[in-house]
Amino acid sequence: MTQQEKTLLEEHIVDVLKTVYDPEIPVNIFDLGMIYKIDVKDDATVDLDMTFTAPNCPAADFILEDVRTKVEGVAGIKAANVNLVFEPAWDQSMMTEEARVELGFD
Repeated sequence: MTQQEKTLLEEHIVDVLKTVYDPEIPVNIFDLGMIYKIDVKDDATVDLDMTFTAPNCPAADFILEDVRTKVEGVAGIKAANVNLVFEPAWDQSMMTEEARVELGFD
């Protein structure tokens, strides 16, 4: 797989991640800054590191499964390995400007 193909797949993955929401927050998880790493491998698998805004998120299982299902639904992706990480700890500075405006932080 070429770097250009990987970059295109990553762009599609970002697009689908922008459709995943924490049910308690009206901003998608990508713009919230909850996605730390997207690594498209030569074998068309994806390693994805993500976190939650709080370690005890009641919707954790739902969100993780939604991410995995949607990423694996991207044409050209064989499998997604979604790793839940808490380092570095999430904070509001990780949000996009649009997310901060939407949530009234700016």
